[in-house]
Amino acid sequence: MRLFLSLPLLALTAPAAIAAPPKVIADTPVVGSLVQSVMGDLAQVSVLMDKGADPHHYQMRPSDARNLQSAELLVWVGPELTPWLERASSNLGSDTALRLLAIDGSHLRNYGDGPEIHDHAHEDHEGHAHAEHESEDHEGRDHADHDDHGHDDHADHDHDHDHDHDHEDHAYEGHDHEGHDHSSGTDPHAWLDPLNAQLWLKEIARELAEKDPENAETYQANAAATSERIAELNETLTAQLRPLADKPFVVFHDAYGYFTDHFGLTPAIAVSLGDASEPSAAHLSKVRDQIADSGVTCAFPEYGHSAALVERVIEGSGATIGDELSPAGRGLDGGAALYEAVLTNMANTLTNCLK
Repeated sequence: MRLFLSLPLLALTAPAAIAAPPKVIADTPVVGSLVQSVMGDLAQVSVLMDKGADPHHYQMRPSDARNLQSAELLVWVGPELTPWLERASSNLGSDTALRLLAIDGSHLRNYGDGPEIHDHAHEDHEGHAHAEHESEDHEGRDHADHDDHGHDDHADHDHDHDHDHDHEDHAYEGHDHEGHDHSSGTDPHAWLDPLNAQLWLKEIARELAEKDPENAETYQANAAATSERIAELNETLTAQLRPLADKPFVVFHDAYGYFTDHFGLTPAIAVSLGDASEPSAAHLSKVRDQIADSGVTCAFPEYGHSAALVERVIEGSGATIGDELSPAGRGLDGGAALYEAVLTNMANTLTNCLK
């Protein structure tokens, strides 16, 4: 009899099922790294691109589209970097897609902008919401500048992925991105300013907390801990790079403005435009003149791209070819540690040649 009476009691005191964390998809490995650092051990972030893919020239596969349909949150840089994702993201709805470049307070620059002077080593990140961006209409800015963006296919670029895809994983033809020009407009490589990454971590944690209140404290704590690590890394790299402030250098494509602005380096001379497309003969001639006038001592190829163009433009200049740079973390292992590895590897690569 006692056993019979205890059965309902056991049923009443059984623990309630805990809701699973939301399914989150990131566009690139670097963004995936920031999201993973916020989610921690609660769940694994799904990244559309593998570590060898080029964000500018990637094409969605049917499997990517299917994966996106089940996403509860998409975190992406924006169409300025990955126009191939714009249509799919708009289909998800505003409460499902978090566009990092549109977050209020993000420090944005245009292609061709000169360096801005910031004392990042002593700057309070909470006060880093630049006044010039607080008054901007982000939606109008982001869309008005990017109706004309163009990407060409180039044989010299390495589009090989680190794993094979079945026959269904051909480029998803429903997501083309013709007509984009990356010689003007917003430079999307904004993660290379670590203060942007710190801001984005907080917003990612907020979005996750709204969708998963039970784990809100964990998301916020993880974001704060990652932000603190980035702040410490920022101080280390600022000191490391300070002696290189007046040393000009050449890079493969126009992706380094946020990094050079933030750390007070001379703006890099880029062989290719911001989308890593094939430069024109006129552009190459201009680059050679810049190299001759500036006294460049180092030139840096980029992971996944042929070094031939970089080698060609420095012929006769006496400049040294340095190691490959990887501003998007291509070729590096993914996961929560990737973002900090990108900044560290870039600083070390520049230092090893320019010092």
